Amino acid sequence: MARIRTKSPGGKRSLILALSEVEMGALDRLAAKRGLTKSGVLRQALRLYESIEGRLEQGEKLYVENPKKKTKSELMLV
Repeated sequence: MARIRTKSPGGKRSLILALSEVEMGALDRLAAKRGLTKSGVLRQALRLYESIEGRLEQGEKLYVENPKKKTKSELMLV
């Protein structure tokens, strides 16, 4: 469940987001690893997701490559 609060004086809006323990743990680890706040991690994730969506809409594909195993797998967003 997510709730959006009204605009703050700085022009930003707040979001109250319910995450599972597993999701919150992942968010905590990513924030610590990257030296960001949880909000910063979520902002980066949104920008990345939006960028990927845009490229996929243009017909591009997204791959992950393992050079050691010489494998390449296509990632698909569901």
